[in-house]
Amino acid sequence: MKAFVVNEPGAPESLQLTEIENPTIKEDEVLVKVKAISINPVDTKTREGKAFYSTLKETAPVIPGWDISGEVAEVGEKVTYFKPGDEVFGMVNFPGHGRAYAEFVAAPEAHLAHKPANVPHHEAAAATLAALTAWQVLVNEADIQPGQRVLVHAAAGGVGHFATQIAKYFKAFVIGTASKENHDFIMNMGADEQIDYNEYKVEDVVMDADIVVDSLGEENSLRSLKCLKDGGKLVSILGGAKEAVQQEARKRNIEAKNYLVHSSGEDMAKIADLMSQGKLTAHVSHVYDFEDMAKAHAQVETRKTRGKVVVHVS
Repeated sequence: MKAFVVNEPGAPESLQLTEIENPTIKEDEVLVKVKAISINPVDTKTREGKAFYSTLKETAPVIPGWDISGEVAEVGEKVTYFKPGDEVFGMVNFPGHGRAYAEFVAAPEAHLAHKPANVPHHEAAAATLAALTAWQVLVNEADIQPGQRVLVHAAAGGVGHFATQIAKYFKAFVIGTASKENHDFIMNMGADEQIDYNEYKVEDVVMDADIVVDSLGEENSLRSLKCLKDGGKLVSILGGAKEAVQQEARKRNIEAKNYLVHSSGEDMAKIADLMSQGKLTAHVSHVYDFEDMAKAHAQVETRKTRGKVVVHVS
């Protein structure tokens, strides 16, 4: 099969399209013929030698990526939930070695869900790491409740546009930050209020949020504490809740924590259910051919992508 390998970390061009053997599946895994791959910021950082690169290189070759949608080609002896021919999607082995940038991927049964029949592969692939992050942060970590006020930073981005929709699904009041050109987009995603981060400091506008979803880092997390009411919760997906942030949070009875998404077929199934009902949609702004993986990485690195970037495989 063909797969992209990183022999030496670096620029997007360091992704080398290589012929390697198809993966061998374990008894609890399925072999997926990949149809589409979603590209995330963590992918580009790993390719550069940051993020999870040092861990992945321990099991060379380093094949980046975690997000796939495709068709089951083969199942292990102990697999009972899937059969050959099933269409599936999920985030594979995160934060371990997903090896998703390939024509075939060996994936644990427990990391996948059935792809909704009414959702094309490129949209399903997009609704994996980013959608799982939004779901796990809001539901599993923040315990979102109807009527709460939820502030979503970078609401037009990958995680942000899913978080906006999921918060709205739980009947929260959603405030999203975005550049002016993305305001209509985030309102269409379900935001009740939008804030142009180029024009306003969000802490001067929002002061009574119950939950803040931060995807920008420590400085933003610290500022965002001022947006929360007493007893509120801040969850950072970029490690922003460092000790200084947590110390300040404790003074105001605010819970500030970092969160790293994990693979979960159970959570993927919940996302699949919402997508099948049309209550959650993946906005894919760019689709590239498999051979143009470097271009897909370059697009993600602009940090200006609305929604998601996806690579079409077959």
